[in-house]
Amino acid sequence: MTETLTLTLRLTIADPVAGIHYSLQDAKSLPVDIRIATDAPLSFDVPVTLRPDGPLGGPFVRREGPVRRFVYIAIAGQAGQTDAIGRHISRRAKIDVHEIPAHLLRPGAVIEATLPGRGKDGLPACATVRPLAPCRAVG
Repeated sequence: MTETLTLTLRLTIADPVAGIHYSLQDAKSLPVDIRIATDAPLSFDVPVTLRPDGPLGGPFVRREGPVRRFVYIAIAGQAGQTDAIGRHISRRAKIDVHEIPAHLLRPGAVIEATLPGRGKDGLPACATVRPLAPCRAVG
């Protein structure tokens, strides 16, 4: 592979907490594409590049060490929510993208990961959040 190829990672929060703000978080930790959750699933389409040397990259992909790549979804205060809820809840969900199976990584592909929206405490899921099922190609 000699060029950088683009694909889309669709991150779908299966059961977000209604009234909470969610967004992607860019490399400068700023919220991008802020949405207010309802009871319906909430999806973000994240542009991702497959670099010639193999690792995933792009404006929302962060790295930790030589292998780990992840995307943050900002929640409530982290997503710019400034009301009482946003002052009380300020979280990020960390979604590992380096674990996506190589056979799904194709130019133009849309790869979906369905994520839990709530932690054991009933509040928005945060920290490292694992998909509810294996990632799958949807387009």
